[in-house]
Amino acid sequence: MVDPTRRRRARRRLLIGASAAVVAVLVLVGLNTLAHHRGWIVERRTPEALSAELSPFYRIHRPDGPGPFPTALLYSGCDGPHDNMRRWADALVADGWAAVIVDSHAPRGYDDHEAWRLVCLGQLLAGGERAGDVLVSLSDVRAMDFVDADRMALIGMSHGGWSIMDLLAMDAAGELPLNLAGAPGAPDNPPLSGVAGVVLVYPWCGPTNRAVDAGWDHAAPILFVLADDDVIAPSADCRAVAATLQAQGRSVEILSFAGVTHGFDQKDRAGFSALVFDADATRESLLKAIGFLDDAAAAR
Repeated sequence: MVDPTRRRRARRRLLIGASAAVVAVLVLVGLNTLAHHRGWIVERRTPEALSAELSPFYRIHRPDGPGPFPTALLYSGCDGPHDNMRRWADALVADGWAAVIVDSHAPRGYDDHEAWRLVCLGQLLAGGERAGDVLVSLSDVRAMDFVDADRMALIGMSHGGWSIMDLLAMDAAGELPLNLAGAPGAPDNPPLSGVAGVVLVYPWCGPTNRAVDAGWDHAAPILFVLADDDVIAPSADCRAVAATLQAQGRSVEILSFAGVTHGFDQKDRAGFSALVFDADATRESLLKAIGFLDDAAAAR
């Protein structure tokens, strides 16, 4: 017969071992998150090299005619571009805007084997790294012949919004995005000088967002589109950032929806997702955002 005391001791050792393993995994995850956030393990590249990687995947949508058109660049959430990107692009084109969807996932292979989940968990492509994608793609698109280079807009969903916010905060601090060895564009006409408006749709505004404490100093007006029932990127965090920006003199508007979840404008879902598409909130968001951008572009 097995001694009950020995059995309890064996069970205790197993529990201690399992607990230690869990703690070790959490520590490693935390260290990897910190390393990506600080750029310790991020390769810095020239703007030309990053452009060569990203530009074959730009998805360009534009009205008929030669232009120049006011142009918006769209950056997806951590799961990569889905139907919501095309929905926003189509609405912009119908209003006379050109739209360029910038894919940060496919060029890196993050659309394969659900590697995007590591992006969502903060283990790959932090906002401060993807900020370089925003800056380089903005420089690329400003140079396209159908684009009005002085009436540009940045639109970011979730992780894309975080990346835009990190770029603006890093620019205010005189810092380059983590994946860039140099700045694109001419020093006397930097890419961000053409940005007339910024739309941030349920962005991540948590502690790894560089705008949380310091905001930024770019003059373009900002629209936050928030979901009050968002448990992935809580709207309260973004309201705090919005208050910081307003205190700095930035022009900030907030559109929020009660009873709506994160990713409410996206129909395509991963398996077992608890997120829900909301047609009414999507429609209202598009109307508000495009009107906001029309006003911002007209003010340039």
